[in-house]
Amino acid sequence: MPWTSEHYKWLIEIKNNLTTSDGKQVILLEFKPDLGDSDVMTKWAKHFRNHYCFDNEIDLLRDGTGFSRKEYLSNIKFPTESRGFGPSVRAGDFGEILIADYLEFVMGHWVPRTRYGNKTIRDESTKGSDLIGFKLFDPFETINDVLTMLEVKAQFSGEKTKPRLQDAINDSTKDELRKAESLNAIKQRLFDKGKFEEVKKVSRFQNPVDKPYKEQCGAAALFCDKNFDNQIITQATTIDHPNNSNLFLVVIKGADLMDIVHHLYNIAADEA
Repeated sequence: MPWTSEHYKWLIEIKNNLTTSDGKQVILLEFKPDLGDSDVMTKWAKHFRNHYCFDNEIDLLRDGTGFSRKEYLSNIKFPTESRGFGPSVRAGDFGEILIADYLEFVMGHWVPRTRYGNKTIRDESTKGSDLIGFKLFDPFETINDVLTMLEVKAQFSGEKTKPRLQDAINDSTKDELRKAESLNAIKQRLFDKGKFEEVKKVSRFQNPVDKPYKEQCGAAALFCDKNFDNQIITQATTIDHPNNSNLFLVVIKGADLMDIVHHLYNIAADEA
């Protein structure tokens, strides 16, 4: 993991002067995927699909259901396209995975991809911190290691822009309380997958008293172009965040992102 990074050439940083009301700089990026690039789309769809179900596990997991691979993914694993909370969960999962890619490919972290495969109810978001990434340096000393926790919110539909960056900032204030549970959940899922070396990596971050490390937080918001509003971004504030000095902010915008989300899920199922 991860399975590809080629789709990240479609994410372009935009020079800007956006700041929150308390002066915190905002990183702004635009995502413009080329849906006609079938090679990269196939690789991206595989990368996306494997967050929910490893390709080498699909046949075993669908055994007994009577479903094809496509039907198993569409009917059991993936959030629904149009029912209930399904579309919003799709948007949320897509946003989290794209930001996980940013954390890994741009910020150079190791990001365990364990959050989506064990969902009990597919049209619900997974509880706990949205994203945790790790930077590990000296194998015997943790003092320079970095743990990054990120909260992610998305809006790809609706007529009125919602304060999704502020929502992500507010949720980020709770991450320190959820850290121990979230780390344990990641560790348990890696253990269940037999990823014992990766389990050891997580263990480095579970006892900061005996094994101190550096910590930072992030808040990210993703918007469809029609929902993106500079004013809503600049009205956000980080002043009450307990880790304000180590907090960074990311906003991604793009055209027709909900259509892209559905298209990606369809390719991921069709090509399984």
